[in-house]
Amino acid sequence: MTSVKIFSTGTCPICDKAKALLKKWGLPFEEIRVDQSQSGLKEMLVVSNNARTVPQIMIKDKWIGGFTELTELHMDGELDDLIASANG
Repeated sequence: MTSVKIFSTGTCPICDKAKALLKKWGLPFEEIRVDQSQSGLKEMLVVSNNARTVPQIMIKDKWIGGFTELTELHMDGELDDLIASANG
């Protein structure tokens, strides 16, 4: 089961950077294209407290925010713990 979910669009360069980082770190993820899925957009709005920008990233059932928050979690050493708790 994929514990990382990224809400994105097809024209978002920051989304591409976030997905590239997740791949580099070996973290499988589910991508939900909010520009192609009305239900995906609705889900993103609910979990992110109505965020209007992409990417929006969830780990398990916890919304972490966007690209900046993802990289901050990694730099602070907290991403590994979050992933481990999501998979354990």
